[in-house]
Amino acid sequence: MTQPALAVAEPPGRIKAETQPALLAVNSIEVIYDHVILVLKGVSLSVPRGGIVGLLGANGAGKTTTLKAVSNLLHAERGDVTKGSIEFEGERIQHLTPNDLVRRGVIQVMEGRHCFEHLTVEENLLTGAYTRQDGAAAIQQDLEMVYGYFPRLKERRGSQAGYTSGGEQQMTAIGRALMSRPKLILLDEPSMGLAPQLVEQIFEIVKRINEEEGVSILLAEQNTNVALRYTTYGYIMENGRVVMDGDAQALRENEDVKEFYLGISAAGRRSYRNVKHYKRRKRWLG
Repeated sequence: MTQPALAVAEPPGRIKAETQPALLAVNSIEVIYDHVILVLKGVSLSVPRGGIVGLLGANGAGKTTTLKAVSNLLHAERGDVTKGSIEFEGERIQHLTPNDLVRRGVIQVMEGRHCFEHLTVEENLLTGAYTRQDGAAAIQQDLEMVYGYFPRLKERRGSQAGYTSGGEQQMTAIGRALMSRPKLILLDEPSMGLAPQLVEQIFEIVKRINEEEGVSILLAEQNTNVALRYTTYGYIMENGRVVMDGDAQALRENEDVKEFYLGISAAGRRSYRNVKHYKRRKRWLG
């Protein structure tokens, strides 16, 4: 069961995620694979319009499955939402196809920087506009907008995506999503396999996109330390459940989160591998 949000004083001007109108509302969903394997157990979360919300936790916690439940990509993996509901802009969306959702403004950037390797960087970006019907001029304008956020992609626009670096492929994947004119981007593990300096650069660009384009973002990320610096609200998942949620600043200051996710205890920085009796000591699992 989800624990109550952490009670902390809010800085001036900051509004907690729960008090803003929800663009996305996930309500107590359960997900089953192959009709027998229960993967998600009563997961609830919300993303406010214009917000960046983090879905945090270790590998295998259920973050990617949650994103795929929202984007309706589970069926390709023999998964189904068997309980609960998912609403976008107040309407249930479980019956919609992924294409329908892209047209509604929901798009997922998959884990692992999936690009069309045989296409150029620019051709990859243009595939993101395949559902649009607002004309070539508008698409070209948005292409230049993407190049404004990712100047490196403009330099590499004619290169085959399969021969670009991991960072360039991640930029291409995010830029392609931006070309669909989304209202909500589901961003899955953007830091995976990237150098720390490049991770910071990509998160800074994601923050700019959120602030300047008004795109809401649900971010699934193992790198809790980085994610909590760029999100406004966070949900921590373990074993298919949300075990804690709260304002990002409050989560950063929480002793359990410091010790078990940021590697810092009252005695100073500790190695995750050296924390004994990990699950038994977590108060939210008691």
